[in-house]
Amino acid sequence: MTLSRADLYTDLLRIGAGMKIGVLSDTHDNLAATAAALRHFEQAGVEALLHGGDYCAPFALKRILQARIPLEGVFGNCDGEREGLAKLLPSLADGPRHLELGGKKICLIHDRQRLKHENFEASDIVVFGHTHEPKVERQEGRLVVNPGEGGGWMSGRCTVAIIDTRTLTADIAEVYEQVRT
Repeated sequence: MTLSRADLYTDLLRIGAGMKIGVLSDTHDNLAATAAALRHFEQAGVEALLHGGDYCAPFALKRILQARIPLEGVFGNCDGEREGLAKLLPSLADGPRHLELGGKKICLIHDRQRLKHENFEASDIVVFGHTHEPKVERQEGRLVVNPGEGGGWMSGRCTVAIIDTRTLTADIAEVYEQVRT
């Protein structure tokens, strides 16, 4: 029996034992960097993906969905084709979004400056993007993660994060070097 993507995701939501979550943001239509990130996630055995926004165009989101790893995300400030993006991923919305994965409450938002304190307090993990700067830190007992710049257009470094909900830790990895001219 083959499980559908929706069935698999529903099963993952029910699991409270922890899981590995791949996190990317600000991919900005960079298909080569996105492919490198997806290879990294597949090799690491991630069970779900979170995207912090700024896919930019539907063709970029389509590439992420081809990985067949359950994906949740939010819109970013550079996502101009929102209708096309939402057709591909109907759960896509403005943040903050509240999810539960691996037994942890996760708040997903593009711009952390827009996060209200009550949303922060209601979460075990906060994931954001927008700044293009990778960051993993603890604040008030919560894990706060920015995977950095998935597209690498600004810094040349294409970074992602993997969160382990069992240990409530995250690691940043550089997955691709974007040549800047």
